[in-house]
Amino acid sequence: MTTDCFVYASARTPFGRFGGALAGVRPDDLAATALRGALDKAPSLDPAEIGDVVWGNANGAGEDNRNVGRMAVLLAGLPTSVPGTTVNRLCGSSLDAVMTGSRTVETGDADVVVAGGVESMTRAPWVLPKPSRGFPAGDATAVSTTLGWRLVNERMPREWTVSLGEANELLADELGISRDRQDAFAAASHVSAAAAWDAGRYDDLVVAVPGVDLDRDEGIRPDSSPASLAGLKPVFRPDGTITAGNASPLNDGASAVLLGSEAARSSLGIDPVARVAGRAAYALEPQRFGFAPVEAANRALQRAGIGWADVGAVELNEAFAVQSVACVDAWLERGLADRGLVNAWGGAIAIGHPLGASGARVVSTLAARLVAERARWGVAAICIGVGQGLAVVLENVTDGAS
Repeated sequence: MTTDCFVYASARTPFGRFGGALAGVRPDDLAATALRGALDKAPSLDPAEIGDVVWGNANGAGEDNRNVGRMAVLLAGLPTSVPGTTVNRLCGSSLDAVMTGSRTVETGDADVVVAGGVESMTRAPWVLPKPSRGFPAGDATAVSTTLGWRLVNERMPREWTVSLGEANELLADELGISRDRQDAFAAASHVSAAAAWDAGRYDDLVVAVPGVDLDRDEGIRPDSSPASLAGLKPVFRPDGTITAGNASPLNDGASAVLLGSEAARSSLGIDPVARVAGRAAYALEPQRFGFAPVEAANRALQRAGIGWADVGAVELNEAFAVQSVACVDAWLERGLADRGLVNAWGGAIAIGHPLGASGARVVSTLAARLVAERARWGVAAICIGVGQGLAVVLENVTDGAS
């Protein structure tokens, strides 16, 4: 017998730029800040009642290497009896954590679970492969673990291991998505994110990082426009369409979502916001990863028993403008009512994309949007390098749902 899983609360840090305000903060400390921020919204909860902490982390080669989920539990001051685990599905890690945590609640293995994720892309280290035997005479090359393929297996087909940017240039070629459309999408992300912050939309979702003077997401440029972005040079091809302005940046940050059963309401002392109504994972060729959220979301909606015409809000992680445009185009063909339902409060191109934290960030924002916009159904989706996508459907369970 299964029970429903609900989103009760969430919290995240501001997202910092690569080398920016959060560069001096360890990832395990960022994780603890987000975890503590989510739990502080349920002050009647006895932390010893937390059944598990499931944490996403994509790189995990530096200060986050020893199960950063468990490190977050300990650094947040929770009882040592609270377990913690770390999951890695690259960019989808913390959305995977939410999905795993929701299943844990639904099966009755725990009434309260915290799911989240963290990434410090600034502090991701360089790594060296171990030599096959001692005392090699030649030079060794340090490899950055910040982003993308590394130490690639030579048995992998070459077309699978192109850079993330080149993969999305291929997607632009395949679907005929112009530079103009990408720049317009990116500019709208910045303008919408700035407007959402100005309107106080993120005030209750974001918690300060101790010792850091950062009140908002650091990468938002409210004066962005298609015209200003048009002046940037392509990054991956001399004649390409992808620039630093229409792709997500490198970032640092953490996010957390407090999940629980209906029975947990009394111990948490707060009412749930949304029900986890559907989940799905989908995979395709690695170089087409940007398009994977399309079918992941379609399948999650099917499992929730609804269609795109029922959806009132979408949070799609914006890895690149081109793949975001491609996904939205496909969903509009399937019945999504309006392009404006997607990322109304801005997206990752403006807010930032600290890999392991982004999935829980889109869930957190989606739940808040459903309440603020009085919408009943919403979709959170994310693309994942090496050819995967994840999606979660939420149902607004507050009195204001329409």
